[in-house]
Amino acid sequence: MPRVALVTYDPGPETSRDRDLPGLVGALRAAGAAADAVFWDDASVDWAAYDLAVIRSTWDYSWRAAEFTAWADRCAKATRLANPADVVRWNTDKRYLGDLAAAGVPVVPTRYLAPGDAPALPDGHEYVVKPTSGAGARYAARYTPGDHDTAVRHLARLHEEGFTAMVQPYMRGIDAGGERALQFFGGRLLHASRKRAVLAPGTAYDADKVPHPGLEPWTPTPAELAVAERALAAVPDAAELLYARVDLVDGDDGEPRVMELELVEPNLFLFLHPGSTAAVRDAILTAAR
Repeated sequence: MPRVALVTYDPGPETSRDRDLPGLVGALRAAGAAADAVFWDDASVDWAAYDLAVIRSTWDYSWRAAEFTAWADRCAKATRLANPADVVRWNTDKRYLGDLAAAGVPVVPTRYLAPGDAPALPDGHEYVVKPTSGAGARYAARYTPGDHDTAVRHLARLHEEGFTAMVQPYMRGIDAGGERALQFFGGRLLHASRKRAVLAPGTAYDADKVPHPGLEPWTPTPAELAVAERALAAVPDAAELLYARVDLVDGDDGEPRVMELELVEPNLFLFLHPGSTAAVRDAILTAAR
């Protein structure tokens, strides 16, 4: 009987935002596995009691990135962790986009401003400022050149909290074509989804955002699939990936570019693609065995 931990976050008194977790736990148990949903920061968990720990929805990690990556290292010493701890550490810092670009993967152009750097911001086009460690558009905002003073205050807040900021041009293609998420599991394309723009003009960086507005199923184009596969091939230890989500937007040339590569805790959107649950279950069981 495979023993599987599906690793999530502690929602406290609120309902968990992971809509997929109960169904996935149920599917694994129905297939004969001993499956549990466990909190990553629960000190009482014996990770060595599991054959496999799958990071599923540790959606509070970006507030505690150093603590989370230290946990991943400890967990990986006790059992098999998916994805591996080295991949987790690499992917929790969005400076990985620079590594992908260096490998020839088309990505959204990105500059990084660390604490102490001058606030060099664009003056000829819309742009986005966000931290290199973040999820759900936390501390992200969209600016026009006329918003310079507000953007500088945003940068100062990020730097005060120890974050490196990333500055990207606002990709206008997202307004027409949305952002496409290609989900891979067990080395294969599982399904794809599309959502609309998350960042509305004038929304404060510290305001809550709807992370997946207008989410719908999507059939990826050959060009999108090719870019996603190039991104995955450029990941260190790519052969060890159990799951991945590649988020794409169109550049000014109409060609897809990588917005983000989610290798830690991507939402699987099984509630939108219920037919994918069996494939996820089977890939987890294969990895656990």
